Amino acid sequence: MRLADLAKEIGAELTGDPDLDVTSAGTLEDAKSGQISFLANPKYASQIETTKASAVIVGENVKSDCVALLKAKDPYYAFRQAVIALNGFRKHPFSGVHPLAYVDATATVGEGTLIYPFCFVGPRAKIGRDCILYPNVTVYDDCVLGDRVALHAGCSIGQDGFGYATHALPGQAPAHHKIPQAGNAVIEDDVELGANCAVDRATLGSTVVGRGTKFSNGVIIGHGSKIGAHCLFVAQVGIAGSVNVGNYVVMGGQVGVAGHLKIGDQVQIAAQSGVMTDLESKQNYLGAPAMPISQARRVYTHFANLPELVNRLKELEKKVAELGERK
Repeated sequence: MRLADLAKEIGAELTGDPDLDVTSAGTLEDAKSGQISFLANPKYASQIETTKASAVIVGENVKSDCVALLKAKDPYYAFRQAVIALNGFRKHPFSGVHPLAYVDATATVGEGTLIYPFCFVGPRAKIGRDCILYPNVTVYDDCVLGDRVALHAGCSIGQDGFGYATHALPGQAPAHHKIPQAGNAVIEDDVELGANCAVDRATLGSTVVGRGTKFSNGVIIGHGSKIGAHCLFVAQVGIAGSVNVGNYVVMGGQVGVAGHLKIGDQVQIAAQSGVMTDLESKQNYLGAPAMPISQARRVYTHFANLPELVNRLKELEKKVAELGERK
């Protein structure tokens, strides 16, 4: 595709040869002639001077004499548009329900939905239009998927929640007695879940993943939790039961959230944080237990210096003891 045509396609301003031809995309480090790359993080700006790419999509204020530039207000989104223009999305090898998938006779599947081999769709489940269920996805009975939902390989929707009553029957030792999980799980429109994600069904009512939310691989949602719209959860996030998560919440990898908590809108939580209390909207959090990031930075600065601080405290205690002996 001519660079001028690509710039028009993605709504970018071109500085450079409009007749340059690009056929695919690559990273700044690895791109070759004939490829386009992008710069979304200014700290990598020096790589523009050394990249072999034919052109780079950048922010509106970036300048360079070394390579053609396509300047965009949002370079990352513009790069996404360029990749679609050059390569499109994944091409599926078939349409409809593959013969090796099982869809219960009482389940409903919307028009344009694609179900790969070895998927299971249980009784009375409802799947909307234009969904994609990749291999080995399981949708349990009575669960609901909205339109344009994508579930990558190994996802499980609506397995039993982790609910047991520990009780000693007469003449017996205490045992864990299973609580029937009578609810379901609902995945709303435009949700995409990475490989091996699991969303428990609710004990009563519904576990919900809100519209437009995206999960990386291995995210676990406990029973009865409500995840808001347009959230982003990175790999191995774990949400316990009965948690309410607001809209546009971002959780880094391996964040853990204790049960029955409320997380406000537009909260951002750093990787490996442990959330043990409610979190206020529009705040950034870090640490275990999770705390406002400004406080966490001070805590971890002191934490790194603990051995030195302990030694200084011991010296002070020694000096105080010596002063006491002189009296």
